[in-house]
Amino acid sequence: MRAISRIILSSASSDLVFAGGGHVRPLTVRRSAAARAMRLSVDPRDGTVRLSLPPRAALRPALLWVENKRDWIEGALAALPRARPIVPGAVIPFEGQPHTVVWQAGASRTVTLVDYRLLLGGPEEAVGQRVLRWMKGAALARLEAQTHAVAARAGVTVSKVGIGDARSRWGSCSASGEIRYSWRLILAPPDVLEATVVHEVAHRLHMHHGPEFHHAVKRLLGRDPAGERQWLRTHGAELYWYGRDH
Repeated sequence: MRAISRIILSSASSDLVFAGGGHVRPLTVRRSAAARAMRLSVDPRDGTVRLSLPPRAALRPALLWVENKRDWIEGALAALPRARPIVPGAVIPFEGQPHTVVWQAGASRTVTLVDYRLLLGGPEEAVGQRVLRWMKGAALARLEAQTHAVAARAGVTVSKVGIGDARSRWGSCSASGEIRYSWRLILAPPDVLEATVVHEVAHRLHMHHGPEFHHAVKRLLGRDPAGERQWLRTHGAELYWYGRDH
């Protein structure tokens, strides 16, 4: 099979790789009791090729089936957003607005925000790492402030606010009151970040997605968040490609 590379000496499904059309991406295999047939998808956030199988489906025929779907997979990979490494001259969004990364040899190593520019000095090869660190710090500060402000309006407590880079959700709220967000929300327009914060804080009132929960979201936000949800559905996957070089 051309598309499926060797399995590295491990039983982990992540050791399968799809290679073709100039792309090399992980191929993950997931068995589901609910699956009635084989299904292929390409994750728009990182290009992972996902194969879903019924519980007892044999793996080898399934991989042969994947090979027969090569043209579809290569087309789906080609349609993904391009990787956007953070290097001098790169344009990246911050709070929904494009900002240019400007490196100057004699400037401070600390990122400074000036007129839609992110200015910094220090070793040029470390620009991407330091801009990402600055972005994450800005995200945590903004998300902490907004979360506690919304929690105060809602009359609830939040035990801790944290950030990560989860691929499955933009935010999560635990029963203990800890809320975590994707730091990439700082790349999105402020209204999108705000609506996500309200969504998670509303889970401190209702740990479900029933009518009471949605009513609480609208009350705390002051509007229906349909527009912000649509923005994330349309543009959210693109945010995961900033800081990637392939």
